[in-house]
Amino acid sequence: MYQYFNGLVIREGTEGVPGEEVERLFEDAGWARNTPSWQKEKFSLIFKNSTWAFTVWDKDNMIGMVRVISDQIMAANIMDLVVLTNYRGKGIGKKFVELCVQKLPHGDWFAHTSADLFSFYEKCGFEVKDLSQNGTCAYYGYIKARKEGHR
Repeated sequence: MYQYFNGLVIREGTEGVPGEEVERLFEDAGWARNTPSWQKEKFSLIFKNSTWAFTVWDKDNMIGMVRVISDQIMAANIMDLVVLTNYRGKGIGKKFVELCVQKLPHGDWFAHTSADLFSFYEKCGFEVKDLSQNGTCAYYGYIKARKEGHR
């Protein structure tokens, strides 16, 4: 699936995501540095075992990604949501979260993240229990479904 978002292309899928592009995003976010050559395959292998993934492209450059681990019925975990520094603040991360939640709208969603990103997840409809520490943000789709009469 492809869709357009503010002049960018969003692709859905766990196949064919270039490891070198993922590594570049991880380095920009400060999650990776000087990765030994024997470990570089992990940047493409992480998608093989992911349930869903979205990447966003500016022409031939991948400028953001998110991947999800889920049972596809009740619960899902947002993993590795990252957008290149120069593209942050343009709604890409929020769009990623929206696309993810659409995959399992009445399920429970979790995002383990650092405290400085709690406000981002709150803006996306997640609950944050303790703002003072790193932890998990949660979006309870079953509560929303019950309020809407679906459950």
